[in-house]
Amino acid sequence: MKSVYRLISVLCLALFALSACQKQAPSRPNILFILADDWSYPYASIYGDSSIRTPNLDRLAQHGTVFTNAYCASPSCTPSRAAMLTGRYPHNLGEGVNLCGRLDHSVPTYVQLLEKEGYSVAFDRKGWAPGDFLKMGYTQNPAGDSAKLGFGPFIDQLPKDKPFFFWFGTNDPHRPFTLGDGKKAGIDPQKIRLPAFLPDVPEIRSDVADYLSEVERFDREIGDLLTKLESSGQLANTIIVVASDNGMPFPHAKANLYDYGTRVPLLISRFSEAASQPKRNDSFVNLIDLMPTFLDWAGVKERPELDGISLVPVLAGQKPIHRSEVFLERERHCLCRAEFDNGAGYPMRAIRTNEYLYIQNFRPDRMPAGDETIPNTPSIFGDVDGGPTKIYMMDHRKDAAVKNLFTLGFDKRPAEELYILKDDPYNLHNRAGEAGYAQTTKALGQRLEAWMKQENDPRLGGGGDQIDKYESTTHAWITRDGIIFWDK
Repeated sequence: MKSVYRLISVLCLALFALSACQKQAPSRPNILFILADDWSYPYASIYGDSSIRTPNLDRLAQHGTVFTNAYCASPSCTPSRAAMLTGRYPHNLGEGVNLCGRLDHSVPTYVQLLEKEGYSVAFDRKGWAPGDFLKMGYTQNPAGDSAKLGFGPFIDQLPKDKPFFFWFGTNDPHRPFTLGDGKKAGIDPQKIRLPAFLPDVPEIRSDVADYLSEVERFDREIGDLLTKLESSGQLANTIIVVASDNGMPFPHAKANLYDYGTRVPLLISRFSEAASQPKRNDSFVNLIDLMPTFLDWAGVKERPELDGISLVPVLAGQKPIHRSEVFLERERHCLCRAEFDNGAGYPMRAIRTNEYLYIQNFRPDRMPAGDETIPNTPSIFGDVDGGPTKIYMMDHRKDAAVKNLFTLGFDKRPAEELYILKDDPYNLHNRAGEAGYAQTTKALGQRLEAWMKQENDPRLGGGGDQIDKYESTTHAWITRDGIIFWDK
């Protein structure tokens, strides 16, 4: 009988130990997604830019991986954000391919899938935008329920043991900037590494300094988020992802497939990892890869059709290379061309490798920066954000030091562009059409065409005019110095 009691006691102890282990097992991770607005690579100290102070990004980097070749799917807010939410290339999202375009409610987003898995999902400030989500069948922003009081109250009200996904969408460093904020913040305009596609004049150096001051403000807000995670005891079990929707709001950058329009910072951090030298990964990432990554972290088994590829194997050290190249695209940004009742975009596709950037402009008869004016509208070169740089380049377009740069940023382009990146990091010298690069141009064009066939791209073979006819949920007009949103 004693042996029976002893056996029962052992079994009870074993069950108690198993129960305790289960209670102590790590829960599914929280995910904090911090998305900047118009932030180009390499404007952060984690990328070696000494003219800007981003200590909170430095801190995150000590607990994670810094990606040096991350790209947005499209260099325009709405399609870029829609692509991240769905893990699909923008051209696979119907009307969602355009700025202010409709994201079909029937297309699964990771927000919907994470909510089904029991995650609390919310966002603050800029989520899916710009556009009117109520016209798309949504009752709330596709990025989640609005956390009107911010991240802190959201954390405070979170049910215990319930994981969260939170999208913190700052408006920095989007225009407009406060004139002179860069100097006030202690940024020396003369020490800025000015991109070679911008005229080197005091007015533009000051404008870029103001831009960088907003990046620094973004970094300070990251610090506030980290402080809240620490005080709430959530830091160790939260994966933090920092990225940008597209590049900087300057000519030859945002709304273009050049590197300063599509190449963006990406940092993934987890404080459960001990602090160390930042890990760096130079392989290519398209931000559509975030959705399957989020789903993997959350343990979501049921998957919709995706174009993105999970980053988890690379982050776990199971493979060294994620992608060897990325494909990029752009359709209509703002309403700034008279054709199609002001709806004509500027369709482009590109392939970016370690050595080359190859671009196809499918409607080279159109103005890539938009028409200089459109009757009965306020649009002025409406695909270039308004501000001091745009004003200076327009007003000095005939000056010897500005003329060529104005042409690069505003004027018409040929059907094909090819840039040799080791010699031309700012994408200034188009080699397409040169005999010495004929084979390279042809080979990259074939690779791009093969991808378009594989992805059922409506622009394949010269088609796609239906994209220019898609209605916007709201209207955006860009002027010399700002932007005007107007809803019919």
